[in-house]
Amino acid sequence: MRIGFAPWGETLEELADAARRAEAAGAEAIWVPELHRSATVTAAAVATATRRARIGTGIALAFTRSPMITALEALDLDELSGGRFVLGLGTGVRRLNEDWHNVPFGKPVGHLRETVRNLRRFWESCTTGEPIDLPGEEEPMRIRGYQRPFAVPRSRIPVHIAAMGPAMTRLAGTIGDGWISHELCSPRYLTERVLPELETGIARAEGKKRADVEVVVSACCSVSMDRATALRRASGLVGFYASVRTYADFFAFHGLAEEQQAVVEAFRGGTGAEHLAGTVSTRMIDALTFAGGPDEVAERIAAYEGLADSIKLSPPTHGLGAAETRAAQDELLSLLPDLTGSAS
Repeated sequence: MRIGFAPWGETLEELADAARRAEAAGAEAIWVPELHRSATVTAAAVATATRRARIGTGIALAFTRSPMITALEALDLDELSGGRFVLGLGTGVRRLNEDWHNVPFGKPVGHLRETVRNLRRFWESCTTGEPIDLPGEEEPMRIRGYQRPFAVPRSRIPVHIAAMGPAMTRLAGTIGDGWISHELCSPRYLTERVLPELETGIARAEGKKRADVEVVVSACCSVSMDRATALRRASGLVGFYASVRTYADFFAFHGLAEEQQAVVEAFRGGTGAEHLAGTVSTRMIDALTFAGGPDEVAERIAAYEGLADSIKLSPPTHGLGAAETRAAQDELLSLLPDLTGSAS
């Protein structure tokens, strides 16, 4: 199982340095998110700071850029990284798209299907001058009189799809080169809920096999010899996501419905999403994150062997100050060589 890393930095320079350190420690891929920074700009910073690791957006929002802009940015990032780029896309939720970005959310599964279709068609034909005329309910694309005068390193850049629900997971299997989990996951959830839907989606694509779809598990990884510190650092992330009712089925699956409801009530009572750590139970943290000493964390990662192809580790950030996030990342980076097998 490959080990990837999602670096943090208070500045882009610090983030790029963390990516360099992760690559030196054996990380096979470096993943960058999109919320407080632009995923594509961050990916560019990481691409120039590294030499071997794949560079992936984990994830870029699929609908807030036009498919053509996304396609162009992906081509530029693939060139900048020397063919190491992976485009990870996710839909986000309706409120984020429509209220924050003023873009239509539509029917997200169909919307994402058309978006990925447009990306691939553009990559295939952008240098030929061939007209593009793709009908669509959400993302029609009509391009005439356009020819990219620059070489395209790869006309098929890998597209990984972030999915939680069954319909989107099936879509990832059918059209994706990979599937990326939510930052909270578990081996049981992957086994019972995700992989069967992914296999169903794969079966819908002619000639496609499970080996053609990279399964990437995302995991908040809080490492400390002091278990209480490790749990406290990870609690903010769990509280942040538990405050969202969209994830009710996910928490209920893990027998955590009552614990989630307590978080939701605190949020409704005025506690900010970044300050919900105190409402999170130890049971929630243990079930959904990797929090503990080095041996305990390594054991939890090993539980995904044979289920996931790759695991994306990230330090805890929610509800923590920069100094503590930095300390948590340093502890995780210190453990990385043992996890990747690159320790001397």
